[in-house]
Amino acid sequence: MTTRDAFAALNRLAGIAPLRSPAFEGDDPIMATPFRVGRAAAIALGLGAAAGNEIWRLRGGSQQDISIDLRAAAASLVSFALLRLNGEAVPRPSEFKPTVGLYRTGDGRWIHLHGGFPRLEKRTLDLLNADNTNESIAECVAKWNGFALEESLAFMKLCGAVVRTEEEWRKTPQGALLADTPPIVIRKIADAPVLRLAEADQALAGVRVLDLTRVLAGPTVGRTLASQGAEVLSVRAEKLPTIDLFDLDTGRGKRSTFLDLNKPREAEALRVLARDAHVFIDSYRPGALADLGVTPAALAHSSPGIIYCAVSCYGHKGPWAQRRGWEQLAQSVTGIAVDQGAFAAERAGSRRETLPQLIPAAACDYITGYLAAAGVAAALLRRFREGGSWMVEVSLSATAMWLQSLGKVPAASVPTEWDPRAGLDSYFNSCDTKRGRLDCLGPIVRMSKTPQSWRLPPPEPGADQPVWLAA
Repeated sequence: MTTRDAFAALNRLAGIAPLRSPAFEGDDPIMATPFRVGRAAAIALGLGAAAGNEIWRLRGGSQQDISIDLRAAAASLVSFALLRLNGEAVPRPSEFKPTVGLYRTGDGRWIHLHGGFPRLEKRTLDLLNADNTNESIAECVAKWNGFALEESLAFMKLCGAVVRTEEEWRKTPQGALLADTPPIVIRKIADAPVLRLAEADQALAGVRVLDLTRVLAGPTVGRTLASQGAEVLSVRAEKLPTIDLFDLDTGRGKRSTFLDLNKPREAEALRVLARDAHVFIDSYRPGALADLGVTPAALAHSSPGIIYCAVSCYGHKGPWAQRRGWEQLAQSVTGIAVDQGAFAAERAGSRRETLPQLIPAAACDYITGYLAAAGVAAALLRRFREGGSWMVEVSLSATAMWLQSLGKVPAASVPTEWDPRAGLDSYFNSCDTKRGRLDCLGPIVRMSKTPQSWRLPPPEPGADQPVWLAA
């Protein structure tokens, strides 16, 4: 299957009328993985750009050329690692946390723990009765049955998942459910008038997006929409932890405000914002915002025509729907970590036991964000054509399974080294922030008449008032 064919297949899965395919330049393998991550990223970005172009045409624009270099698409999956603030790399504090990593359990399985935030770290250590060192955690995990530990972590609302093969995952109730679920789910949730917006220089100019997300797939949705001109306001409670590196990477094109939805006055401020919003992005555990009175049905009632975009780890239905999760856990449960480890062992000529490994990129996070942004653009296009309020659902695990469906590259063809900056100088740009000069990878989709750009630098967290600029 060519990249263009895979684009057409995703277009059909998204359930929208056939869109004109972008020109795709190059192909995998690009980075050290047998999975076609460059192709997947390019297709997802291409679908969003193609849907955006159709919206622009409905706003008075004309057909334009769209192109995507797969090398740039692959580089975008490590864009956080390419940031330079005042010429220096930005630290990633959670990278070496003992509570984030793969450990062997007592029954010979592997489990990936993820205690990245302080509360998750402390409670994971409490459950294991371990000190915060790799050695102590390994010793304590080795006393557990892998699946018993996985269930205990889920019961305590912590993060961890047993490494499975692709076949094992598809036999679980959650895996079987996702096997019948497309990577983008778009469904109408209420009636509403058609959307009319004036002519503009970008497809989504004037579209207002409420971004209630953190680290990393959810914020990528808003950043991607901002590259097509949307006004994106990031909203979170000041007390909630986040990761500075990822905020710098995914904050481009956005403003930021603090609202604590447990406080009635600030919850009302969110409702006021939502009444004038076109898009609402939610990447919290499914149902978490519902406990605070924020639901798709409620927003469709107060803001007819709204697009509610929900991002999760394991999907929005099924026994695992409310489990917390991260990129690494999606790779672990779906079989990607097993196949990546087998690839690494084959490349090394090792005859020892194959150890699970992760793709050397945040592939599920970024690609899920791109898929969600494409789903939002497709839902907005449907609102232009037929009206309605719409629900868009994506998950890291569904993305992983879609990535598996694109096939793998033979190990012998995969490069041993990869410089994500090589040959991509024209894609990098700089901006001034309150903290200094930020060098970063810019938008990688090329559009001949509505060039993508981020018109705002990453904001200081909470620096903006909870109001719309384009109201």
